[in-house]
Amino acid sequence: MNKRKLLKKLLGGSKNIRFGDLVALVEAFGFQLERVKGSHHIFEHPDVAVIVNLQSRKGKAIPYQVKQFLEIIEQQNLQLGDEE
Repeated sequence: MNKRKLLKKLLGGSKNIRFGDLVALVEAFGFQLERVKGSHHIFEHPDVAVIVNLQSRKGKAIPYQVKQFLEIIEQQNLQLGDEE
């Protein structure tokens, strides 16, 4: 899915988001997968002190973690990277 469309969908409150799509969006904002411990995927950003913790539930993103991610990008004023 196009990352800008996905971001718009998330901002619109959609709770039906595939985990893989969310991971791609998190990475498009400059976060990198640092480690996986059990079901926890931990992402770090070189310019942000806060980590993003994501889990998959039956292939879908967990809604409260989506909300936390959106709050982080808003608080840190992060911009979506260029798409190719």
